[in-house]
Amino acid sequence: MKTISKDEAQRRILKLREVINDYRYHYHVLDESTMSEAAADSLKHELTQLEEMYPELITPDSPTQRVAGEPLDKFVKVRHEKRMISLADVFSEEEIKDWISRNEKLIPGGKIDEFFTDIKMDGLACALKYKDGLFTQAVTRGDGMVGEDVTMNVRTIQNVPLRIDEMGDVEVRGEIILFKKDFEEIQEKQRKAGEKEFANPRNLAAGTIRQLDPKVAAGRNLKFIAYDLVKPNLPTHLEAYERLRKLGFRTSGEDRVFKYSELNEMFRYIRELDGYRKGLKFNTDGMVIKINDRAVYENLGIIGKTPRAAVAFKFPAEESTTKVRDIVISIGRTGAATPVAILDPVEVAGSTVRHASLHNADEIARLGVRIGDTVIIYKAGDIIPQVKEVLTGLRPEGTEVFDYEKALREQYPELEFERPVGEVVYRVKGETSDFILKRAIEYYASKAALDIEGLGEKNVALLVDSGLVNGLSDLYRLTVSDLMHLERFAEVSAKKLVDNLEKSKHAPLAKFITALGIRHVGSQTAVSIAKRFGSIEKLAEAEKEELTAIPDIGEVVAESVLAYFADEDNLKTLKELEELGVKPVYTDLSSAKLAGKSYIISGTLEQYGREEAEDKLRSLGAIVTSSVTKTTTALILGEKPGASKLEKAQKLGIPTMNEKQFLELIR
Repeated sequence: MKTISKDEAQRRILKLREVINDYRYHYHVLDESTMSEAAADSLKHELTQLEEMYPELITPDSPTQRVAGEPLDKFVKVRHEKRMISLADVFSEEEIKDWISRNEKLIPGGKIDEFFTDIKMDGLACALKYKDGLFTQAVTRGDGMVGEDVTMNVRTIQNVPLRIDEMGDVEVRGEIILFKKDFEEIQEKQRKAGEKEFANPRNLAAGTIRQLDPKVAAGRNLKFIAYDLVKPNLPTHLEAYERLRKLGFRTSGEDRVFKYSELNEMFRYIRELDGYRKGLKFNTDGMVIKINDRAVYENLGIIGKTPRAAVAFKFPAEESTTKVRDIVISIGRTGAATPVAILDPVEVAGSTVRHASLHNADEIARLGVRIGDTVIIYKAGDIIPQVKEVLTGLRPEGTEVFDYEKALREQYPELEFERPVGEVVYRVKGETSDFILKRAIEYYASKAALDIEGLGEKNVALLVDSGLVNGLSDLYRLTVSDLMHLERFAEVSAKKLVDNLEKSKHAPLAKFITALGIRHVGSQTAVSIAKRFGSIEKLAEAEKEELTAIPDIGEVVAESVLAYFADEDNLKTLKELEELGVKPVYTDLSSAKLAGKSYIISGTLEQYGREEAEDKLRSLGAIVTSSVTKTTTALILGEKPGASKLEKAQKLGIPTMNEKQFLELIR
């Protein structure tokens, strides 16, 4: 390129940016084309050359700076100035009317003037922040209070303006989505490359935004669809949308305002939208309804985790039929016993369903569901699989009424259950939810599991009792400043615990499976499971036959695993852990030094604790068992070994090792 003066380059750069930004706005926001893609690429190339010639003229809002910087090591947590809330779901016109009536009782004068509606997009919620017109930060919803800084990735989204015509602080919220056609193009590339296809557009969009390298996000045609303007706060939701569009943000194009007298028109529009939603460019599972007046909206406040002045109407779910292969009972972190139907895999609303919650004993009785029945499955809110109906005409002969209390005794013989008066749920007798949570966290952090130093009994009790930790995933939301408010922590100990938690995010898969505390799944069983499936995702989709095909897993262990991954609370926790960066690692040890060999340790070793020694053997590919058999490679003897094990080893001709020989073995 011919060298030009700096002044001339600056004038040309400003013009190029103006034309390129105008093209971007029309193409990515308005779906219009002001020039060919080739012509736009040529202008971008010229701009890049000029900026390379005069690097001091590069500004953060230049079109060339969308993909910039090296990959991150991790995402930084950011606390939202205003909570990013989710909405309560409603499933019928009657429920919408009930919601309106409840709000009328709380509004002075009892009158709602207008409702604002918009389609509910299926994506990843994100907040964009601008300072004096310049894009400065993008933060995911996270838990509503704290999200992750994904600015570098969001900069790559072409329909996100890097500069807007608004001074002061501006915060825009919306959904990051993939259009259906873009998702299909990506799927086709995966198929041609012989690689695994992605589950759905929503998961792919969310996963893409959480990639540490912004080049990954730049390579996928993500879109940002705005749905709220937090700052500045305008009088109505409609005015907020109009301002968003004026500032250059894309909205769904499906927003409407209905007066109170037009409720029937609003219901008709919901039905129309349900009719043509499959033809939209993006996936949707419902429609958002808000009170249009934002002052009224704010004054009504929040109940629990949802605003009173807005609801999400969920479209009727797709349905399918399948067979109930088994009914297992899962014990959640509160001690509640929840029955789950294990199903023949079936496609419902775009995903494979293998289990469905049966909620409680009363629901099983109401449905009359039995093992072997053919049932109609649907997804409530297009998310949670439910049993709608039993097709009794297809019931096989010989099926029995499901005896809930008998099933509890058989599946949990070591536990006692009670059903408090007035409740529908059976619970573990004599244990509070906090007690169960504390034991679960202690086990998760124990040497047999993830060995997280600093999470002993007293610290776990302190974290739970303080309210900082209400579930496993909350461990990974802890910050040094959070911990320093507690009496047992100073800055050094707080930082050490946070660092240890960070290290545990990439623990060996077998250790992570052990840490989950699945009943009957000990360290060696976890190793076998990890070797068979290679990831938590594949294990979660396992079928009973796949589990019982593993040599040391029988019916009881298989049912425990199925129950764990059928529990909605467990699946939610696993999802939250994944979103917080917990990604256990599987290493193939089939060619390791001790692969195929089996050992037992009896007695006390001087240099290693029992669990540490067993872990060392497993890390070299060995199997560690608790009893001597003819397949045992050697019995490792420490101080005061068990007489019965030594006697059996001698009887079977199994070699023994002392601690010195053991240390040589693992060296």
